[in-house]
Amino acid sequence: MTEAQQDAFAELSYEEAREQLVAVVAKLEAGGVSLEESLALWERGEALAQRCEEWLGAAPRRLDAARHQPETGSTPTSSE
Repeated sequence: MTEAQQDAFAELSYEEAREQLVAVVAKLEAGGVSLEESLALWERGEALAQRCEEWLGAAPRRLDAARHQPETGSTPTSSE
């Protein structure tokens, strides 16, 4: 996978990556594609699955960090 492709995957939200992964799986299950295209789809699916795992793996850490932030008791205001 090229660096540009890795960057594109890194920018995907969980929902975007999951949606694309579902489409890849559906296309593979439907068949009718060449071996070369099947391999490319498989590789894309693997990269999308990894991106989803990254999001899911980071979720508990983000929740823990949010829980441990001190509450200020005030709402932020904008400065003009």
